[in-house]
Amino acid sequence: MSLFLKKPLETVRAEAAATKMHRALGPLQLVLVGIGCIVGAGVYVMTGAAAANFAGPAVVVSFVLAALACGLIGLCYAELASVLPVSGASYTYAYASIGEGFAWTIGWMLLFEFGIAGAALAAGFSGYLVSLLADFGVHAPAAMSTPYVQAEAGGRLEVTGSLNLIAFLGLMAVALVLSRGIAQSSAVNVLLVIVKVGVLIGFVLVGAEHVDPTNWTPFLPPNEGGFQYGVEGVIRAASILFFAYLGFEAVSTAASESKNPARDVPIGILGALTMATLLYVSVALVMTGLVPYTSLNVADPIAVAVSAIGEPVWSVIIKAGAVTGLASVLLVNTYAQSRVAYAMASDGLLPKLFANLHEKARAPVIGTFVFALISGIAAALLPIGLLADLVSLGTALVFSVVALSVIWLRNTHPELPRPFKVPLGGVRIAGVWIGVTPALALVACACMSGPVLIDILGQLGRGDWAPAAIVGGYLVAGALIYAVYGRRNSKLRQATERGA
Repeated sequence: MSLFLKKPLETVRAEAAATKMHRALGPLQLVLVGIGCIVGAGVYVMTGAAAANFAGPAVVVSFVLAALACGLIGLCYAELASVLPVSGASYTYAYASIGEGFAWTIGWMLLFEFGIAGAALAAGFSGYLVSLLADFGVHAPAAMSTPYVQAEAGGRLEVTGSLNLIAFLGLMAVALVLSRGIAQSSAVNVLLVIVKVGVLIGFVLVGAEHVDPTNWTPFLPPNEGGFQYGVEGVIRAASILFFAYLGFEAVSTAASESKNPARDVPIGILGALTMATLLYVSVALVMTGLVPYTSLNVADPIAVAVSAIGEPVWSVIIKAGAVTGLASVLLVNTYAQSRVAYAMASDGLLPKLFANLHEKARAPVIGTFVFALISGIAAALLPIGLLADLVSLGTALVFSVVALSVIWLRNTHPELPRPFKVPLGGVRIAGVWIGVTPALALVACACMSGPVLIDILGQLGRGDWAPAAIVGGYLVAGALIYAVYGRRNSKLRQATERGA
């Protein structure tokens, strides 16, 4: 019955109050943490592929759809973060609401989500860095900037024999920065966020003067079969760009290191989501207005778009901004992953080394390097398109549990103080409160994950087994680790048996 063993809310709140981590983050820093993790590969890399392969100029609509879905989920996160200001985020919410087995599943999927996202971000970082170095006459060999597996036309996967070592080294550098502690890491993140947001705003302002409206015609290209263009393509592009908004989950994992988490975390989540959406839509609109959308299926689509301006200096600036921007997302993403592992290890579900805090940095340094190493290997081996789909799938599952946790807590603990509540109220069905916002969030998650699942199953039917094998193998490994280690070493289970 340990699958349904729930962590008492009193214990969760007591652990949050007694954290040994350094509480150094205020609302502004949390907004910047969110922007630092949101504004990255989604706008610098995936926008081009989404426009060229699925939505055309209507990729702007795809961004809005993905933002609406994430906005609903962000509201759920904001309420839970105000009630349970803990570093484990949705993992801890599931532990307190559904049970240990489900919490393990969500925690395991969070590690997958952040790990694959880190690999995808590192791949994008590598692409822009290689392009930037080429502008200065430094040409990185393809053998160290191309993943071992590459996606070919039609979605088939082919072995290249190369390794993306630049992406791997980028993740190792990020882990080194994080090992210095949250205060220093936050300062680096603030600097990187300011640079990348400034560059993107500059791209929008300068590019808007050179937009050719004919590039927006047709705004919604007619469907050519499957998810290629049309309304179907817009939805498929939204499912890809869903991954681009992953950053607000990172804000909730920072609760144990925020000064006033019940107030500041909701501000950080909603503030970051709003600002990132405005930036995304503006960049996508200008990008598709500068060049035909069919030319954007490249590793550096913004650089391709800015080339239409006819000012080479701007191309270099944009690439430098992309490298900076992706570095900041890598920083926050790896930070968030290590904090989820810290929460799971603190509960006994993962080995203790992931919960060990460095004496000086007061941060889980060993866990940070371990997960950066794993993500680095994935980045060296797998193509960015496959990585983005896997992230979106894991994200939808995690977000669904967050919405369900809001409903559960409202029904079982209506007396808890809630500095922030989801809007739109709810209805009672057979005595059970069903919130409108959480219910819509569940529908949004289904809409975002559906196209990805269809594509993965389609690839499996064509003989491309890699996506299904990665997801299936990871889930089986997680079940085995929980059965062999997590269940036996669970502190909650041990405490329950002692009290029985």
